[in-house]
Amino acid sequence: MNVLGIDIGGSAIKGAPVDVSTGRLLAGRFKIETPLLLSPSEMADTAGMIAAHFKWKGPIGIGFPGVIHGGTILTSANLDKKFIGCDGIKLFSKATGLPVAMINDAAAAGLAEMRFGTGREFGGKALLLTLGTGVGSVLFFRGSLFPCELGHLKIHGRDAEKRVAASVKQRKDLSWKRWGERLNKYIGTLEDILWPELIIIGGGISAKHAKYFKYLNTRAKVVPAEFLNEAGIVGAALWAERERRGWRKNGARGFARSARRPHRVGQGIPQHAVP
Repeated sequence: MNVLGIDIGGSAIKGAPVDVSTGRLLAGRFKIETPLLLSPSEMADTAGMIAAHFKWKGPIGIGFPGVIHGGTILTSANLDKKFIGCDGIKLFSKATGLPVAMINDAAAAGLAEMRFGTGREFGGKALLLTLGTGVGSVLFFRGSLFPCELGHLKIHGRDAEKRVAASVKQRKDLSWKRWGERLNKYIGTLEDILWPELIIIGGGISAKHAKYFKYLNTRAKVVPAEFLNEAGIVGAALWAERERRGWRKNGARGFARSARRPHRVGQGIPQHAVP
């Protein structure tokens, strides 16, 4: 089964077709930079451009950087605030004319890593952090996933992502040592709360993990994500395939079928298990 995975970030949107049986990209990523805030309709049209680029006619999975309940977007920290309260399933299925499933972007990355990447065959408690424009987070325990918003945990009175996101390092030109020490303090706080056995660091900056892992003093084993910044694409595709299976089992309640007959996602299957 092949699915188009789309990963929406704070500064770009990218996608590629994915073989969900292997996690392999079937073509090179197509990326569109979004330096300015896009409205919901503009973002949906951009997703449509990605589908058109691949001449895609099948199901689409979309990872979105915010809290999603069913198909409704509840938060939008690094994107246009007009997304809040928006029916994301209806929005993106209308723009593409194709079946769409949506999942939190960090949860998508976690699905990819736990099924095909660094966390495969790991049955304990794992925490994945994606470091990019903001900080995404998801917790796994014995195959179940729990999307979190730990980037908004307050440190020194501010959201943690305002201190430890990869974008902050770049914008403030922090040294690897200074940024690594900030990240270490943040992870230490998370360890005291969650006690993970494995911590996976994702996002494009994970490719340079050797430069800052040496400043991390953690109880848990810390490893870089295997999929790097492709994890969100792969995981979004995995989620869409999971929802498609739910649609087949439970009828149209489990998947947005098309722009003409949109339905909410997630009615038939709880968002808590690795497919």
